[in-house]
Amino acid sequence: MTAFTRVPCRPLDRRLALVGAVVAGGLLLAGCGGNHDTKDAHDGSAKGATATSGATASSAAGAFSDADVSFAQMMIPHHEQALEMAGLADDRASDARIKSLAGRIEKAQDPEIATLKSWLRDWGKPEKASPGGMPGMDHGSDGAGGADGMDHGSGGAMGGMMSEKDMRKLEAAKGAAFDRAFASMMIDHHKGAITMAKDEKENGRNAKAKKLADDVIKNQSAEVTTLRTLLDRL
Repeated sequence: MTAFTRVPCRPLDRRLALVGAVVAGGLLLAGCGGNHDTKDAHDGSAKGATATSGATASSAAGAFSDADVSFAQMMIPHHEQALEMAGLADDRASDARIKSLAGRIEKAQDPEIATLKSWLRDWGKPEKASPGGMPGMDHGSDGAGGADGMDHGSGGAMGGMMSEKDMRKLEAAKGAAFDRAFASMMIDHHKGAITMAKDEKENGRNAKAKKLADDVIKNQSAEVTTLRTLLDRL
């Protein structure tokens, strides 16, 4: 009886090895391709996030016009002078109602100054306009604005601003004399702010600036009424 010797099927082994190599290579390529796609997706997400962030920052500043910028630039020094006047009342006024109103002015206008300055920063505009570009400025040395060069008439863009002479007079007054001077000057000062606020509401574009202008008109008109009543009784 003849014995049979089993011979390995080498061609089949080679074919299986080849198939395995092809499969492994395909998996490797797929893995590389997956990493590339992930990187692209990550880069795309990052770019999208950056674009969204930029758009958010832009919208935060809000649309604005030259009228909005002028309103902020002029209202800052206007409010600052009101705070200076109100600060004098603490140790000069004799009427408790004058002191109380001065305190309300400080409480309302100090935060508004900070808000106005933040808008100008967001808009990329300076807090102070150039003298040549500031409306309501009287550059003549003998003009109605006095030494500080501002037009203090109630009809000017910076209407209601006190001159240096006015401020020295108020600072020197005490008691009932201060109360009367403060009430009279603050009425004119508020009327100037109201005029500027009305101009902003008519010509401005920024919604927040127009809302602040509306608040100025409402609050300072009420204070003008109170001041007139006080002045009649002082």
